[in-house]
Amino acid sequence: MQRVVAHVCLAGRPARAAVSGDLWPDVPEDRAQASLRSALWRLRRSAPELVDASHDTLRLAVGVRIDVHEMTTWAELVCDPRTEADRVSLPRPDLLGDLLPGWYDDWVLLERDRLHQLRLHALETVATRLCTAGRHAEALQAAHLAIRAEPLRESAHRTVVRIHLAEGNLAEAMRAHATFRDLLLRELGVPPTLQMQELVSRWQVPATAGAPGTTRVARPRPVAAAATAGALRA
Repeated sequence: MQRVVAHVCLAGRPARAAVSGDLWPDVPEDRAQASLRSALWRLRRSAPELVDASHDTLRLAVGVRIDVHEMTTWAELVCDPRTEADRVSLPRPDLLGDLLPGWYDDWVLLERDRLHQLRLHALETVATRLCTAGRHAEALQAAHLAIRAEPLRESAHRTVVRIHLAEGNLAEAMRAHATFRDLLLRELGVPPTLQMQELVSRWQVPATAGAPGTTRVARPRPVAAAATAGALRA
């Protein structure tokens, strides 16, 4: 019953044959159709009128809210450049989870990956737009939500660095860069991309160089110092 409801939620108004074929792919068509009828009969008993099965297609009853649709609506809103800044906001916490965790059907895996990528791009867009509007705390929260969902996603880490720089927090920007650099080297053995490096390169000082605005004072070499001491004793 759960699989039937989930499939209808994701597919909209699927045909009965499509539902039975996706949910029971390894059995003959007549048996798959019989299994679907059995599931719908049990569903009507446990949740009457939740699914309308009176036609050749299945659909949810009018008024049923679907979190996947609400997440998609939020993502489309915040990613639309015509949306005014005051309407850009973080998603509700209940919209941040993965789709049907623990389910490995092909029709679930494809939709899970699509929604995961949509959410990541929307969170990064929200972070960028909130940063531009001067709402730095919310912008950082959005960027960190993207990082929590995908820890090795460089574009999210770059967004964090940009937000810190926009606030004038150079030390935090450098720390965020270093944290991601070390994570990437530890997990994948590769350095960050040139895009990430260019964000902080203007403030990085070579180890052999002095601090900006200071004058380096030359010190005598040890050999010269020893020779001078010897001359004084003579």
